[in-house]
Amino acid sequence: MGADQNLDWTKAAASALDWWHDAGVDVVVGDEGFAWLDSAAQQLAARQAVPSAAAAVAPAGDALPGEAAAFAAWRVGEAAPEARWGGGAIAASGPADAELMVFVDCPERDDRELLMEGEVGRLFERMLAAIGRTRADTALASVCVRRPTTGRVPRDIEARLGEIARHHVALAAPKRLLVMGDAASRAILTMNVADARGRFHTLNHKNGRVTQVVASHHPRFLLDRPTAKAEAWKDLLLLTGEVES
Repeated sequence: MGADQNLDWTKAAASALDWWHDAGVDVVVGDEGFAWLDSAAQQLAARQAVPSAAAAVAPAGDALPGEAAAFAAWRVGEAAPEARWGGGAIAASGPADAELMVFVDCPERDDRELLMEGEVGRLFERMLAAIGRTRADTALASVCVRRPTTGRVPRDIEARLGEIARHHVALAAPKRLLVMGDAASRAILTMNVADARGRFHTLNHKNGRVTQVVASHHPRFLLDRPTAKAEAWKDLLLLTGEVES
């Protein structure tokens, strides 16, 4: 293992410790070891490239592309509900076959190429590190691919965006899905975080696969209300199966 990779793991461990400290963790949970960390190859895997818009097949009417590559291109193209909004579209990132997927509401004000790039993103990465994950092995998507003027998902198209988000999850069919914030929770589970937290929600897909969904606070909310980090830590433990719902 090279020096750079050793440094990456050192930073990841330090980030996880920082998150645990902020969440009020002062005891070891469980007596048995658990396989949170994937192989180094998985941790360092490059995020999946987004297909070009030319590869998309335009759906008829309100139908959505039924193939993952076509959907990814359609989602950031001219047919998407947010196409006329200002600013650039930010595509979903991460492996197409990721076991863990995360949904948030929309790009942050400072996001340019990835969702959650600034201070919010740094907290998000610490949360991932605390459960042995990184962006490289986690799929990350948003209800809106462009940032709304108000910073909130518009209610007049919220139902359509929720339909699109659920279709996205169905195509990806991850084992676990973390929805962060009220808008993402409403899009996937049709309820706010306060009502959805503390238990698994099950999504059954046409291909026979099942996704277990956990709702939690958005990192943006945690920056404003640090005391809620303890609740978010419980949600992460539920997501990893370390505590039961």
